Amino acid sequence: MKKIFVINLGSTSTKVAYFEDDKCVIKDSIKHDSGEIRKFDSIWDQFDFRKNAIDAFMKDHNIDVKKLDAIVTRGGHTEPLTSGVYRINTKMLEQSRSMKYGNHPTDLGLQLANEYSKEGPIPFTVDPPCTDEFEPLARYSGLKEIERLSRFHALNHKAVARQFAEDHNKKYEDLNLVVCHMGGGTSVAVHKNGKLIDGDNGLDGDGPFSTDRSCGLPVGQLIKMCYSGEYTYEQMKKKIKGFGGLMSYVNETDVTKIEKRAFENGEEECKEALDAMCYQTAKEIGAMATVVNGKIDAILITGGIANSEYLMNQIKKRVEFIAPVYLYPGELEMESLGKNVYKALIGEVEIKEL
Repeated sequence: MKKIFVINLGSTSTKVAYFEDDKCVIKDSIKHDSGEIRKFDSIWDQFDFRKNAIDAFMKDHNIDVKKLDAIVTRGGHTEPLTSGVYRINTKMLEQSRSMKYGNHPTDLGLQLANEYSKEGPIPFTVDPPCTDEFEPLARYSGLKEIERLSRFHALNHKAVARQFAEDHNKKYEDLNLVVCHMGGGTSVAVHKNGKLIDGDNGLDGDGPFSTDRSCGLPVGQLIKMCYSGEYTYEQMKKKIKGFGGLMSYVNETDVTKIEKRAFENGEEECKEALDAMCYQTAKEIGAMATVVNGKIDAILITGGIANSEYLMNQIKKRVEFIAPVYLYPGELEMESLGKNVYKALIGEVEIKEL
């Protein structure tokens, strides 16, 4: 029997799971108060905070790191890679730590998996966010010096798209889909015949705003802010990711709390901010549909925010004319991480290295 522990770090959560072979025995999502997270200057400063939460889960469920065969984390940011199962190595850790290719709590996940591997388990990641299947036209930005990059929730995009295909007795490779992941961040991508051919880089300022990311800002006004002398480089980075989006408008990232403020407390600014987020997300879904000339088999919405009936209805009414909308609340990332690593351990899929 193969024993596998799974880690998935989000902006305000630490998701953990324990697998025996390809069966999930137990999993949980440890939520962190946004106020606690804001105390840290960078994700790297959260190392002990996140590890203590994971250690407590392991202790509560009698999981011995030394007896694990593998530990797998949602991937960090490195040079572009093909999809698959990767063993975490020194090169991957160094590229992730450099922040040259992006920065997200998942990068800290690589460091944590590597730390636990010192006690025995093999460290892995699966379908990292730098998975790159873009077509040539998707790389154009409008400025020759800047190329659009494939950087988004590739792991869950792939997992949900494959699950939809399975649910409808179809092959992922035969479908055109628009998949929208709405969690701590939002990413919208178009899948054409089994490949992610275009998508927005919600981590680094592309696409619709989300819970704590400003994303597609008016460039001219952003440049003026950068050169106003009022903000440092680090402060501007936090305005883009951390203090942007809903956090900027209503000082909160938890959508459940914001909905309560909007509909129970009558705070109109909360309702309007939520509506605006849905408005921008729907626009991005429509834009991605044009990539395949509107020939979309289905629109899939996933992530924690897909649990909100109100927000999903706001998006559905704007995009259902394109294709049927299917909801996959939460994510299939934990299952994808655990099951793919199990297949790698028994030799069914290739173990790759950067």
